[in-house]
Amino acid sequence: MANDLYIGQLKETFATSVPSQIAAFFAEPIQGVGGAVQYPKTYLKEAYKLVRERGGVCIADEVQTGFGRTGSHFWGFQGHDVVPDMVTMAKGIGNGFPMGAVVTTPEIAASFAKGVHFNTFGGNPVACAVASSVLDTIKEDGMQQNSLNMGTYLMTELAKLRDKYEIIGDVRGKGLQIGVEMVKDKASRDPLPSEAMSQIFEDVKDMGVLIGNGGLYGQTFRIKPPMCITMEDADFFLAIFNKSIHNYMERR
Repeated sequence: MANDLYIGQLKETFATSVPSQIAAFFAEPIQGVGGAVQYPKTYLKEAYKLVRERGGVCIADEVQTGFGRTGSHFWGFQGHDVVPDMVTMAKGIGNGFPMGAVVTTPEIAASFAKGVHFNTFGGNPVACAVASSVLDTIKEDGMQQNSLNMGTYLMTELAKLRDKYEIIGDVRGKGLQIGVEMVKDKASRDPLPSEAMSQIFEDVKDMGVLIGNGGLYGQTFRIKPPMCITMEDADFFLAIFNKSIHNYMERR
């Protein structure tokens, strides 16, 4: 039902807001800053089809989801059974070293042959060596499998906190890309006010853990630990997150 609604909105946009031909459709396989939102199962496949019928190229933004973070697949788009025309990637490729890349089809790459595309620091050999080493480490140390295992554990334990606290409205995600949506109460599902979010956020930080936030109203905590996270690390985070929520509930 949700898939039909979202595809209907996309069709309406194509019919009323853009020309008959479009340049591109750019989407994360799982929304990151958007709040760790996953699309309905067939949404991207249907969206890609609509875009290509109108002459557009399909671009997957794998900056946050790529390199095994989702656990089940190396690339986020693989979980949607689609093949994009272009893939943008960064962050995970360098493990903290500034590095980004774009991968595309031979046909699209060939279009640059007659033009000028230039980047002063493009192809930096140090950056490329770092990225190559990171890829080796992800494979040799089983980081994708660890993302799956630890992500499953964190989601399971966070779901217990959701059932425990009235202000945790949803726990969602895949692998080590997790969102915890905060609400005033489960009945209204109204977003937890920004002041309350900040209090919990700062409490978690003061106790030694860095998390992010996102979502349409900034009401979702983003849990994206390093892919090398251990069970001890996970339990440390869970204890702190639980304590922070408990502290807030006592104050309000």
